[in-house]
Amino acid sequence: MRIVKRNILLNPGPATTTDSVKYAQVVPDICPRETEFGDLMEYVSTELTRLVAETEHYTTVLLGGSGTAAVESILSSVVDDEVVVIINNGAYGKRMCEIAEAYDLNFLEFNSPADDGIDLIALEKLIQNSSRKISHLAVVHHETTTGLLNDIESIGAICRKHRIDMIVDAMSSFAAIPIQMDKMTISFMAASSNKNLQGIAGVAFVIANKSKLESIQHKKPRNYYLNLYAQYKFFSKTRQMRFTPPVQTFYALKQAINELKQEGIKGRYERYTRSWETLIAGITRLGLNYIVPEKHHSKLLTSILEPDCNGYDFNEMHDYFYSQGFTIYPGKLEESNTFRIATIGDITYKDIQEFLKLMVNYLRAIGYPFEKVNDHQ
Repeated sequence: MRIVKRNILLNPGPATTTDSVKYAQVVPDICPRETEFGDLMEYVSTELTRLVAETEHYTTVLLGGSGTAAVESILSSVVDDEVVVIINNGAYGKRMCEIAEAYDLNFLEFNSPADDGIDLIALEKLIQNSSRKISHLAVVHHETTTGLLNDIESIGAICRKHRIDMIVDAMSSFAAIPIQMDKMTISFMAASSNKNLQGIAGVAFVIANKSKLESIQHKKPRNYYLNLYAQYKFFSKTRQMRFTPPVQTFYALKQAINELKQEGIKGRYERYTRSWETLIAGITRLGLNYIVPEKHHSKLLTSILEPDCNGYDFNEMHDYFYSQGFTIYPGKLEESNTFRIATIGDITYKDIQEFLKLMVNYLRAIGYPFEKVNDHQ
């Protein structure tokens, strides 16, 4: 197998992939309505479900698109005239609010800091004090604005107590951080192919409780392409997507799932965590600070405060790393100047060590005050 030039993607997805995943896309052309391709999609759907739930009670609905397509499909398909609470503690919680606004949904926005755990007492008070019936609650599991990991099990316990269906955007946690949908009271969960699954971008999916899916069949559709129940029912009957799927991407996703099964979710998270620990030790030595405390940190992505140095420019730093085969990502916090480093994908702590060596070279080149850092240590 020919080796493809390896770029180290330290952005929060798409992630660095194996050559075997890349080459899995090189297949004979096939009409996606053939039985053979239906077999492949059914395999993908079943295996994705098994990662987080029992296939008897849960199923995976496949969609062509980015992860936002899955989130939009859920919000626009399952929320009726009652109220959905949306937890906003980062850019992707905010995005769910924007989707709710676009569909004119009745929603309550619960704002929470982007760098600290959710105040569960305040959240429950909001629910208890609402004059309107709350049917759903939506939350991002791993908020890649900062690397914050929200406690969805505790939030799920509140939802169970108040008979609320919980919607989880697990885009950046799925396939790395263990999730048990039944135990955590998750009714609908969104994820995609190109982050911790280490597949190719282009497939989004919703994993859902089957009884909850069946319960939305009589809702008046707000959408067409992203109609969750229509997608679910059509696939159940035909093992086909309603519209043309990203064919080659599915072959890559099957390969990525098989590689995940070999490594295991636990093993993958341990590998990611070692890379994170290497990163944190390295930036600390350099006198750089990160946003989220370890107690609430995903260990998958880190938002780092920019260097205090007159010669610093993020775009120049990005271009320097890019020329060396590393991709870094800008920050998303409005109140702080940050950049972000993800430790996901087909990388190891050794790649992070190389990144840190390059960071030292870049900082030296811009006149970063290493002497002051050493004086403080």
